[in-house]
Amino acid sequence: QVQLVESGGGLVQAGGSLRLSCAASGRTFSSYAMGWFRQAPGKEREFVAAINWSGGNRYYVDSVKGRFTISRVNAKNSVNLQMNSLNPEAAAVYYCAAKTSAGSSYSPMSYGNWGQGTQVTVSS
Repeated sequence: QVQLVESGGGLVQAGGSLRLSCAASGRTFSSYAMGWFRQAPGKEREFVAAINWSGGNRYYVDSVKGRFTISRVNAKNSVNLQMNSLNPEAAAVYYCAAKTSAGSSYSPMSYGNWGQGTQVTVSS
């Protein structure tokens, strides 16, 4: 089990950048693949990015490729999401999650531990 706490959300103008961070507690953090998801009002939770335990494999939803970067520092029990060139469609609550099953990295059903979320607002 790992506990997750996100930070770094806020209000940014369209075209701007934000860096989200997720701090994990627990000695087994490095054994988990990690993901970022987002949920806008009235919409389902959506996959954004994922990274495997070593950081060697990264996955992104098509809409953020080239603009968002997921990274992790296992020695610091942290995973980050650098978001550049933000547009209003990116506004949502962003969640960090630990992958606890062998299912798809793109499915929220594969993640058993979630943070409380951090709000990202993008003004046009």
